[in-house]
Amino acid sequence: MNNSKSSSLEKLASVLVFLMAVLQGAYAIFAYVDPAGFSSARGTELFSLADSDWVQIYASRTLFVALIIGYLLYLKNYRVLAWAALFGTVMPITDAYLAYEAQAENKVVIKHIATVIYLAVTFVVLNLVVKRKRDQANPVQSSSVSSSL
Repeated sequence: MNNSKSSSLEKLASVLVFLMAVLQGAYAIFAYVDPAGFSSARGTELFSLADSDWVQIYASRTLFVALIIGYLLYLKNYRVLAWAALFGTVMPITDAYLAYEAQAENKVVIKHIATVIYLAVTFVVLNLVVKRKRDQANPVQSSSVSSSL
């Protein structure tokens, strides 16, 4: 693989991860500033405004995720980011289920499913970046492995 295609793939991976971190940061701010509005937008409305503190707890944890993802992107730790994207599917899968159980609008459930797909695509792209970087670092070893297959 030439460096141009590898560089383009790395840029795509970086954009996907950057958008993931920015979206999580935006969700954190929205959840902290307007817990009831955030809860409703995510498909699980609050029964009582007194429960808003739970949404704000969610906000703090979401901000933590955004900061960690952003820092890993800064370090270009694509291998860990790939696993974070894959393991991160647990959240939108759970969100989709909870929104469905709460009889949220279909568009809310679909949004969560789209997030799962986005994270899966991000996982694949990040894995390709890791593989290409490994192959570029060890061109002799990777070509001998390819020829032995």
